[in-house]
Amino acid sequence: MDVAPKEDGAAEEVAMHARALGTMGVMAFALAAAASWAGAQTNDELRDQVRKAETAFAKTMADRDHAAFVRFLADDTIWLGRTVLRGKQQVADSWKRFYDGAQAPFSWAPERVEVNDAGTLGLSTGPVRDPDGKRVGTYNSIWRRGPDGWKIIFDNGCPPCDCGGAAATPPPSPSPSPASPLP
Repeated sequence: MDVAPKEDGAAEEVAMHARALGTMGVMAFALAAAASWAGAQTNDELRDQVRKAETAFAKTMADRDHAAFVRFLADDTIWLGRTVLRGKQQVADSWKRFYDGAQAPFSWAPERVEVNDAGTLGLSTGPVRDPDGKRVGTYNSIWRRGPDGWKIIFDNGCPPCDCGGAAATPPPSPSPSPASPLP
């Protein structure tokens, strides 16, 4: 009985191994890409990313740039207010009126920022101010991290809190500084 592999059987086995190695190579590349997206970033670095995203988002109002505003919205965003706005297009259409005119009707800035340990969700909250700088509300935005950066998935504005003064206001989240690392 002949036990030596036939010529075409050996070629088929080589081709099978090549396909398997090719598949493993693609999988290794995908895992490396996912790892670089997730990154080995610290919570401080992630908080700083959300703070910068929120600051850039707020700048769209000052710059009167509605198109830039829309780029920060997740496709499935939900905005809570007098009514619930669902989806990027509904929020964009509803907020267009705030971008009309030469002067911004209000401004906002992050006061407190947190990010979950997975690095996938962030919360930004802070004051909303009228053109004269008077605090007229508080915003709360939840950001989701994806391959195209941080996008807002939930937003809620509310009147300013009358909680007994500054002592009731939680301290702002630390902001990393290149000169002094945080404990």
